[in-house]
Amino acid sequence: MKTLFRSQELWDLIEDGFTDVAEPNAEEEKRLKEIRKKDAKALFFIQQAVHETIFSRIAAATTSRDDWLILKTEFQGSSKVITMKLQSLRRDFETWFMKNNEFVQDFLSRFSGSVSQMKSYGEDIGDKIVVSKVLRSLPPKFDHVVAAIEKSKDLSKFSVDELMGSLQSHESRINKSIERTEEQAFQVKEKHPIQNE
Repeated sequence: MKTLFRSQELWDLIEDGFTDVAEPNAEEEKRLKEIRKKDAKALFFIQQAVHETIFSRIAAATTSRDDWLILKTEFQGSSKVITMKLQSLRRDFETWFMKNNEFVQDFLSRFSGSVSQMKSYGEDIGDKIVVSKVLRSLPPKFDHVVAAIEKSKDLSKFSVDELMGSLQSHESRINKSIERTEEQAFQVKEKHPIQNE
């Protein structure tokens, strides 16, 4: 939803709120009227986006900031709860490893989900950190690819998407090599069948 609010230039209003002046002069009245209009628009977006079971929790709020804070507390919890959830997610992040039989795409999807959750709780985690962690989390069959990436790329500028492309390309080559080996073994077996005595 933040993206929607940013695209409509409403996010600052939701994040910071606004102060209503009791007896505004003509200029302040005009400015407040515009702010209230934007706030009503943001309030509308929020109320339209939530399910009716959740709507009852925010119906009494009169500003978009109030609605947003209620939803934030409801779904993320208090700052203490957020801190505890972030601690748990950080621990998971540090212990992520790709399983030997796991596909790169599956691993990166799992991993990206964890990173997205961390970001949703306010963690500032950039590509550099994610790329480094993914490279440390790969099984030994990727060691030479990791070494090549570390040697040839500037990891501070290497994106997660570039890394994903490199790893999937390598995995594809490994799989093709395995298929060729199995196919050759099958052909040899057909040419020289084992005879029963």
